[in-house]
Amino acid sequence: MKKFALTILTAALAIGLAACGGSKSSDKSQLDLVTPKTLTIGLEGTYQPYSYHEDGKLKGFEVELGQKIAAELNLKPKFVETKWDSLIAGLDVNKYDLILNNVAKTPERAQKYIFTSAYTSGKSQLAVKKDNKTITSIADIKGKKMAQSVTSNNAANVKKLGGVIVPVDGFAQSVTLIEQGRVDGTVNDAASFAAYLKQKPNADIKLMSVGDAITPVPARGLLRKDEKPLQKKVTAAIEKLRKNGTLKKLATKYFGGDITE
Repeated sequence: MKKFALTILTAALAIGLAACGGSKSSDKSQLDLVTPKTLTIGLEGTYQPYSYHEDGKLKGFEVELGQKIAAELNLKPKFVETKWDSLIAGLDVNKYDLILNNVAKTPERAQKYIFTSAYTSGKSQLAVKKDNKTITSIADIKGKKMAQSVTSNNAANVKKLGGVIVPVDGFAQSVTLIEQGRVDGTVNDAASFAAYLKQKPNADIKLMSVGDAITPVPARGLLRKDEKPLQKKVTAAIEKLRKNGTLKKLATKYFGGDITE
């Protein structure tokens, strides 16, 4: 009788342990974070107004966005600054959980990574010198000198439209070349122009719509494909921040207007 009872007890314990083990391994909602209770975010830290340093402190639109997202997830935010050339590679080696760095969703990236919902509109604009009378629409850039970063989506779009690429190191140099009359214009995202004109409202450039000639490329958070639980939570946080007006307030603070819609 004792032996029979012991056998039943042993079997019950085995079943109970198996059930517990099975429950743990099948819990798809668990967040596999680089550091427990911490949302580690990769960004450049040199891309104003998205992320940059001022008075020795890291700040910017995506910095505050990351802090807000972490708060929604009841996690502590931690930022890891990395140069763009190795930023995405850092995600592959678990250097951070999420990248917030004005990253666009492309077919090539979508093969290897997953994305959150968009947090900027990604609309492009064309800039030319204020007294320019030869370019009145995006169609007029054909054969014209356009200042662009050669590996950017903007350069690819300009090439498709027949523009002649003049290589530059960054956005500010593009505007400088326009003001100096050394190029005819540049195409970039509306957010970059908004941020620049907020700092330099007297810049000698005027902006034009590109209409349907260039498809908007909004910024999204980038994650590894094995991070679907985190992807869902971050996306839900972004949408909550959009609905309660926080996203718009952050955009207005750093860009001088709402660049999220």
